[in-house]
Amino acid sequence: MAIDLTVNGTPQRVEADPDTPLLYVLRDDLGLNGAKFGCGLGQCGACTVTVDGRAVLSCVTPVLLMQGRAVTTVEGLGTAEAPGPMQRAFIEEQAAQCGYCIPGMMMRAQALLQERPDADDAAIRRALEFNLCRCGTHMRILRAIRRAADTMRHAETAAPNGRAG
Repeated sequence: MAIDLTVNGTPQRVEADPDTPLLYVLRDDLGLNGAKFGCGLGQCGACTVTVDGRAVLSCVTPVLLMQGRAVTTVEGLGTAEAPGPMQRAFIEEQAAQCGYCIPGMMMRAQALLQERPDADDAAIRRALEFNLCRCGTHMRILRAIRRAADTMRHAETAAPNGRAG
């Protein structure tokens, strides 16, 4: 079945069984490997992407539900040469250890900050409850998200009409 969706700002048409998890389409059909296969049960958050700005567990989300929707993966936040605010903050705070969970953490944090740019530590912690990390960099992850929030707020206020350019 042909499914039309937008991934990282680019319209895509994929041929897939409608029940195929979005994660498999992203990784296998589109070559976007940022979202990770962790548990395959929607319990670890390694596969988190955003759909229309909301955090979604892509390993348990059928691709059929993506028809006409906008999906963003960690690759859509920036590049190695020009990392976006969230990516840059994680780099600057050295928030990754093994790094396996980090793309999912970034995407859940990105969704939170798009909805609540002024999210406090309690809101950040609640949002990240869905994402498991065993490395022990939790305090650096919190610092990175706060740093990204500050950067994103300053970029928004510095741009004309309150829009980041």
